[in-house]
Amino acid sequence: MVPDLRKQFNDAFTSERYQALLEWVEKQYNHRPPFRIAETPVFIPDDLKAKLFEACDQITDVIVAPDFEERSRSALLAGQEVPNETPHTTFLQMDFGICQEADGTLTPQLIEVQGFPSLYFFQDLVARGYQEIYDLPEGYSHLFGGLTSETYLEKLRQVIIGDHDPEEVILLEVEPDTQVTRIDFIAAKHMIGIESVCVSEVKVEGRKVFYFKEGRKIQVRRIFNRVIFDELIRRDDLKREFYFIQEHDVEYVGHPNWFFRISKHTLPLIDSPYVPKSYFLNELETLPEDLHNYVLKPLYSFAGTGVIININQHDVDAIKDPENYILQRKVTYAPVVETPGEPSKCEIRMLMLWERGAPRPVMVNNLARLSKGLMVGVRYNRDKDWVGGSVGLFKV
Repeated sequence: MVPDLRKQFNDAFTSERYQALLEWVEKQYNHRPPFRIAETPVFIPDDLKAKLFEACDQITDVIVAPDFEERSRSALLAGQEVPNETPHTTFLQMDFGICQEADGTLTPQLIEVQGFPSLYFFQDLVARGYQEIYDLPEGYSHLFGGLTSETYLEKLRQVIIGDHDPEEVILLEVEPDTQVTRIDFIAAKHMIGIESVCVSEVKVEGRKVFYFKEGRKIQVRRIFNRVIFDELIRRDDLKREFYFIQEHDVEYVGHPNWFFRISKHTLPLIDSPYVPKSYFLNELETLPEDLHNYVLKPLYSFAGTGVIININQHDVDAIKDPENYILQRKVTYAPVVETPGEPSKCEIRMLMLWERGAPRPVMVNNLARLSKGLMVGVRYNRDKDWVGGSVGLFKV
C-alpha cells in the first residue's frame, strides 16, 4: 500500500523467490504449513498505521473500563465457565478490514476482536522469512514498541512461562498435530521450549494435572490455552480426564473465559468510527431498513462459520435463538494491494499482550491476510495467487 515500495517489490518478484520463501519456512522445523502463505508482505503507510493505532486504543478503552467485566458477563455460557478467572485477558487481537473512503484514503474497520492467542510465534517466523528471501526496505518492521525478534520472544517467554520450569508449562489443544496451525505450536516449542499436548492426553489426580514426556510424568503448573470450546464440544469421541469447568491446581495463560468475554459479544459495546455499528439481534425492536447492508453473525462460532452475508427478513425470522446473534454493518474491503493480476484485499490483525499487573495491553506484532474472494478465507480464495497469510511491515 506504500506505492513506491509496492512497485519495487512487484518489479523484483519472481516465482523462484516465492518458492524459496516456502522452502525457507519449511526448513526451519521440517514442516510446511497447510495454509497458503502469500507471495508478499504488506507495506503499511504511515496514515493507515496511525489509524490502526487509534482504533486499537479506542477499542482497548472499552475493554479496560471498570464496567467491562459486568457488561461482558452474559457472554459466559452456562456450563462452560472456567474457575479461577484472571483479572484480565493475556492475549488480545483485533482484526481490521482495510477499506477506502470516498476521497480515496484508507481506513481500518473492525471485523473481530478476540481475547485469545493465534500465531504469535509463526508471525515472527514468517516475517523473518520474507526478510531473508526478499530485498525488503530498511526501517520497516512487523514488531512494535522497539521490539526485535529476540526481545519479542523473550517477552512471550516471560508472559507464557514466567518463573516456571518450561516442562511444567504446556500448550493445550485438541489433537495439536492435526491442526492447521500446527506450525505455531512447533515454533513455540523451538522458541520457548514448551510442549503441545492434546487435551485427551492430560491426566488428572484430584486437583493436580499431569502429562507424560519421554516416559516421565510431569505435573502441569501452567496452561497456555489454545483449545476452542466449540471444537472440543463437537469432539464427543475424545476420551479425556481433564474438564475445564472443574477446579484444578493450574494457572491459565489466556484464561478460557476471556475467549467469550472478548469476542463478537464485545462489538455492540463499542462506539468508534473504526467499528461498524453492531446490535444484539434480540435487542433490536425494528430491523434496519437497509438490511442488505448488514451481516448476521452467531456469537459462538469460530473461523467464520455460520455467518450469513446476504441476509433478508426470512433469514432473521428463521433464527430461533436471537440472543446468540449479532447484526453487524457490512465492511467493504478495498482492493488495495497491487499484484501482477487483479489487486488483493487486505485484513490486518493487531496482536497484543496484556502483562500481569499492567494497566492495559500493548501492541507487539501483527498478521495480514490477503484475499481476492468475497471474504477472507481459504474457501473464497481457491486457485488464486497473491492471497493467504502474510505480515504487515510498518515504518519504525
